[in-house]
Amino acid sequence: MNREQLRAVVLEELARIAPELEPAALRADRPLRAQVDLDSMDWLNFLIALHERLGVEIPEADYAKLGTLEQTLDYLAAKSGG
Repeated sequence: MNREQLRAVVLEELARIAPELEPAALRADRPLRAQVDLDSMDWLNFLIALHERLGVEIPEADYAKLGTLEQTLDYLAAKSGG
C-alpha cells in the first residue's frame, strides 16, 4: 500500500470516530489527538481500527510514535512495507 492509500485509510478511520473532521484542515505536523479532539478511548479505537484495516500490529509502547499524521503515515508505511 502506498503512502496516499495509507493516508486515505487513516483519514477514513479518523472520520468514523470524529465525523465532524475536515481532512483538509488537518496539519500533518500537529498532534492528531488535539486536532481531532480525541479522548483516550477514541484514540484507542482509532489505533484498533488501523490494526484491523491494515493488519499492522501497533503495540502500546509505540503509541507515542503515531502522534502526528506524518508520524502515523511513516509508522504505518514502515510496518506495512509501503
